[in-house]
Amino acid sequence: MSDVVITMEHVYKKFRKGEVYNSLRDLLPAVTGRMFRQQELNQQDTREFWALQDLSFEVKAGECLGIIGRNGAGKSTTLKILSRIMKPTKGRMDVHGRLSALIEVAAGFHQDLTGRENIFLNGTILGMSKREIESKLDQIIAFSGIEEFIDTPVKRYSSGMFARLGFSVAAHVDPDVLIVDEVLSVGDYAFQQKCIERMRNVLLGGAAVVFVSHNLRMVADFCQRCLLLDRGRPVMMGPPHEVIFEYLRNRSGKRTEAAESGAAQITSVRIRDENGECLSFRSGQKAWIDVEIRARARCSKISITLYFIHDTAGELMEASTETLGRGNFDLDEGDVYRCTFELSLNFGSGTFHPSVLVYRHHSQTLYDVWEPAGTIFVCSEDGIRGISNCFPRVVHQKIERVIRPEAAPTVEQVNDGGQHNSS
Repeated sequence: MSDVVITMEHVYKKFRKGEVYNSLRDLLPAVTGRMFRQQELNQQDTREFWALQDLSFEVKAGECLGIIGRNGAGKSTTLKILSRIMKPTKGRMDVHGRLSALIEVAAGFHQDLTGRENIFLNGTILGMSKREIESKLDQIIAFSGIEEFIDTPVKRYSSGMFARLGFSVAAHVDPDVLIVDEVLSVGDYAFQQKCIERMRNVLLGGAAVVFVSHNLRMVADFCQRCLLLDRGRPVMMGPPHEVIFEYLRNRSGKRTEAAESGAAQITSVRIRDENGECLSFRSGQKAWIDVEIRARARCSKISITLYFIHDTAGELMEASTETLGRGNFDLDEGDVYRCTFELSLNFGSGTFHPSVLVYRHHSQTLYDVWEPAGTIFVCSEDGIRGISNCFPRVVHQKIERVIRPEAAPTVEQVNDGGQHNSS
């Protein structure tokens, strides 16, 4: 028996932009207008567009596939076809086994029902029996973390509460296929980690997970394979770190217009740890960044600069082959130059973008720049917050107890004592 549980073969999906005529009152003026403009009613409408084009992939049991891409790339359309909310215009889609999907916040909920009542409603929609829901009700409520509001109508819930309850129901269906869209982004960090752990358990149970997210770190840490979509077309499928690098490179427009015709161009940047190419590092871990450039013409006194950019803090550090004692160098046409930077990633938890440029300092000439040249995710296991990590530790601790003198006796205590003594 095949262990493939999801198959999409040459799937296309067409939509139509603009107004849809749902009544005779709207349709007649449109038809009349076309007649006067001498347009054929059966000609292809230019407002039609393909949301998906020739999409094919398979997902096996126990595997997590991440899908990334810009807004409008076709990610949610793919999930809706997998969930059978939509039918493909062309192509074939097969899902084997019980499917559980969390695609939109509040999907499958009735606004006037309480959270508890919606657990039964949503669970039934997902294929659970009443007895099964009753047996898991306490687990679902506890996982959601909204026990005190479970008997409140969900129309009073925040988007985060919707996501908590929706994911909790979907994750307790014991699915063969779990489909999760970006809705987890509305939850807090602790709940997101809780959901990731639950999805890991689902995978260990032999189910398949299809995961769409703009959180690239989560995709890199959780998924075995990744699919990049652009305007409905599959661009790349492979290991997450390779696909994420391709996505960021194309999104950023890595090469400036001034550098397009540079005499020396960057041809490769590779980020790795001691085991090979890597995206996720521990704070303080060593990393190696391999840079390759190729000369398109004679160039002299050039150097390679490496710098790191943070999403909110801007440029964090900069170093070059020249400042690190390797000097500058000359290249003839066709020459290839390679160098490796070794560094310790003394960053706090966060997302960082190594960037590389080829520069001739003497004439202030920029030959080429990749910004970013990649993306890395750093986690600090000791709870250090902030952009940098100085690895603080407590080396001495002592508590000195202050010995307070006994309180002076009050007048009443003195009098009481005197009466006692006299007796």
